[in-house]
Amino acid sequence: MDRLVSSHNILIKMNEKRITKISKFMSLVLRHAPEKIGLQLDEAGWAKVDDLLRKMSKRHGEISFEMLQEVVAQNNKKRFAFNEDQSKIRASQGHSIQIDHGYKPISPPNVLYHGTASKNEESILKSGLSKRQRHHVHLSENLDTAISVGKRHGKPIVFEVDCKEMNAKGFVFYKSENDVWLTENVPSVFLAKMQK
Repeated sequence: MDRLVSSHNILIKMNEKRITKISKFMSLVLRHAPEKIGLQLDEAGWAKVDDLLRKMSKRHGEISFEMLQEVVAQNNKKRFAFNEDQSKIRASQGHSIQIDHGYKPISPPNVLYHGTASKNEESILKSGLSKRQRHHVHLSENLDTAISVGKRHGKPIVFEVDCKEMNAKGFVFYKSENDVWLTENVPSVFLAKMQK
């Protein structure tokens, strides 16, 4: 019985590794480099699911539609979204390629958070937050999410963003399908480093 449980756990771990690998590659081709596999995205960033599966399978071995559904469902950051009939898929945000997200301006909460690595503190306090290669600066309603994002880049720090004041001054905010808040830039005057 123990051997059966053990082999089942090994299969789960192998499946998780494969799903993570597929998810990372999907992030690359749906957000930054569709040309890597000859994938066509429409103006809103949608790819045909059949095309994505066929072209990714050449690179990563057979990938079924069920596995793709699993990748989308298991991604805790909801990085990917299907259209209504699941014939198309796209990355929810974070693109470096030009696409029309179709976001509508929305009033933000009074405060949002931005997590980053402590090595970025000085330049952020001097110049604010800029979108760099992305379409927008990414902000979070949840402090834990911001800390988690910061940890991905090194020793984390979190900035509190005064969105109420930004909004009053005419800055525009959007909210992506996976609940990430987006804006063009955040001048340093609207930022406060959170103390531990």
